[in-house]
Amino acid sequence: MHENEPSAEQPAPTGQAPTSGLLDDLTRLARAVRDLFGAQLHLLAAELGLARSAVSWLLAAALAATIAGVGLGLTLLGLIGLLLAKWLGSWILAFVVLAVLEVVWLLGAIVLFRRCMHWMSLPGTRQEWRAIMQDTLHRAEHDIHTDEGEV
Repeated sequence: MHENEPSAEQPAPTGQAPTSGLLDDLTRLARAVRDLFGAQLHLLAAELGLARSAVSWLLAAALAATIAGVGLGLTLLGLIGLLLAKWLGSWILAFVVLAVLEVVWLLGAIVLFRRCMHWMSLPGTRQEWRAIMQDTLHRAEHDIHTDEGEV
């Protein structure tokens, strides 16, 4: 072979600039990151799919529990009404007593609900926050007045 002839080992010039080493390094880094976190991403995707499915089943179970609870409550009210009718000897009196018991139960639930809403409003925290803000404001006003007096 002659020295001027192109050898088979040397690439033929294509007119394009050779790719930079930085671009190759970034490509390898991206590939390595994808390989490293690929399994975790697949696991996360599977867990999110399972969580979506679980939410649907959770809502269905909550609906079934609500229906069963209402049915049980109606059955128990019927039994209590029957026992009251046997004990008092009058269906009308039994229904009146049962209605009074239900009103008391409803009022108790309303009072509990209102108390919980009061706790959720966190009045102690709001008062504490207001006191901190007022203290900060008074301190800032005091600093402004003392700075004006010195000037």
